[in-house]
Formats: sequence, structure tokens, C-alpha cells
Amino acid sequence: MTREAPNPLLSVVVPVYKEENSIKPFLARIEPVCQKIAGDSYEIIFSLDPSPDKTEDVIMAEIQRNPHIRLLVFSRRFGQPAATMAGILSSQGQHCVAIDVDLQDPPELIETMFQKLGEGFEVVYAQRRTREGETWVKKTIAEFGYAVINKLSDVKIPRNTGDFRIMTRRVVEELRRLNETHGFLRGLVAFVGFKQAAVLYDRDARFADVGKYNRLTGSFKIGLNGLVGFSSRPLQFMSLIGFCFAMIGFLLGAWYVFQKIVGIELTPGLSTTVLVVTFFSGVQLLALGLMGEYVGRIYDEVKRRPAYIVDRKVNF
Repeated sequence: MTREAPNPLLSVVVPVYKEENSIKPFLARIEPVCQKIAGDSYEIIFSLDPSPDKTEDVIMAEIQRNPHIRLLVFSRRFGQPAATMAGILSSQGQHCVAIDVDLQDPPELIETMFQKLGEGFEVVYAQRRTREGETWVKKTIAEFGYAVINKLSDVKIPRNTGDFRIMTRRVVEELRRLNETHGFLRGLVAFVGFKQAAVLYDRDARFADVGKYNRLTGSFKIGLNGLVGFSSRPLQFMSLIGFCFAMIGFLLGAWYVFQKIVGIELTPGLSTTVLVVTFFSGVQLLALGLMGEYVGRIYDEVKRRPAYIVDRKVNF
């Protein structure tokens, strides 16, 4: 009579897209860490958005070398957030780590994060002290984004953090219950709650090439998901702005009526009218666009389409 193997102690989830030059260097650093923490009780799950390069071939060759490596291949490109969530929800480990393959986040830090879990925490996230290899534009956008999200959102997301974190199986199962179409991992983990802690580190420059996921627009989209997905305050804010501008319009109209009644020569109005109409039109379009973001997400949730579709699983 055969007996099923127990779930591994550690799962490592790695979203990848066009990363053929990063796979081997990443494994060379992550495998010793996994072995030190869990012995042979670990799995490394690559979540692959179909790539035009040889990323899949490189991973398949590594699976032949190391049976602890697994591969998820999607039916089409679904993006990094979906790939990360797919790997997490497919993992079987008692503890699950999400990390990028580009080695900006040092795999060696996982050991410290794992030890921190032993102090009674359910989530330990890596928090950046410095960010090497990133432009000032991206750093500024990141700082501004975190400030806005934490000011308006119902859940607080630690600044200078990414998806690099370790979670217990309890947290993974709670993430499974949420079942949201737009998977903003940082926000979802913050929403789940439980005891969480940070480990500070200095982020390195990218190991090879440049990021293949669309970093600027992708970061903006992720940040927008974090804001819209966890707060209705932007709608309230636009309502307040609308009320204030309506009052300005009312006072401006009252001023023109007063000038007419008392016989004062009217203020020249053509340029003023154009300016006011243009300004208020812009505000209205901004409000409609913001409402559209919420309505679009409601539409996605109502349709209940899956956030990703797996083409095949290898070595699961």
C-alpha cells in the first residue's frame, strides 16, 4: 500500500516572461537557500506567460535536472499579477514565497524571512531600504503611488514593498477564498490581515537585460488596482470636488446677475466662458473616467471569468 508524500515545507513561486537568461543564475542562488531551509522538502514553481524566446525550454531542461522544479504554462499572456496568484494558488507548501526571477530581490533573504515566521507571524514581507538600478522617475512614481493608496485605501500597504514575501499556508488558503479577478497581491495580503512583519534589505540592480513585463504602464496598472480595488474614497473625493465647483459656478453666476441688476458694465465674458467651460468639462471627464474604472471592475467581477487559464502543468 502506497502512502502519499506530505506537502513540502516550502514553495517558491516565480512569475516569468521572456527570461531565458535569468533562469539558471536564479536557480543557482535559490536552490541552496531552499535546501538549507527545507532539505528536499521544497518546490520551485515557475509561472510562465507564453514567451517567444527559449524560457520554457530552459525551464524544461532544469526540470530534468531537479525534480523539485515545476512549471505552469498559461494559454496566453495574462500578466505578472495573474501569474503570481496562479503560482501561489497552485503551491502545496506549508510556507509559500513569491519572488521575481531577476535577482533584484536576493533569494538569500528568504532564510531570514523564514526565521521571522517562527516568532508567530503569518506574513513576512521584504521592505526596501534602497533601490539600485531604478530611475528617479520610477522611484518618484512609486513613492507617490504608495502615499496615495495609503491615504485613500481602507487597508494600509507598507511602503517600499513588492510581492517578495513569505506566507503561511493559512494565508494562502484565505487568498484562495477571496477569488478576485484583479489580483493585487500586496493589497490582498494586507486585507487578509493576521500578524505581519517586515525585513529590511537593499534591492540590487537587475541581473540580466531589462524587465520584460511592461514596467511603467504595468506598475501604473497595478497601483490603480490597489487604489480602486480597496477603497471607494476616490468617488467620495470626486463628489466633494463636484460640489465645490458647483458652488464656484453658482457664485460666478450670482456675480454676473448682480452686475446686470446694478447696471455695472459686465466683465468681458468670452475668454472667461471658454476657460470655465473647458475647466469644468475636464473635471467632468475625470469624474466619469474614475467612475468607469469602478464600473469596469464591477463588470469583470460580475462576468466571473477566470483571472488566468492554465494550458498545462509540468511535474506537478
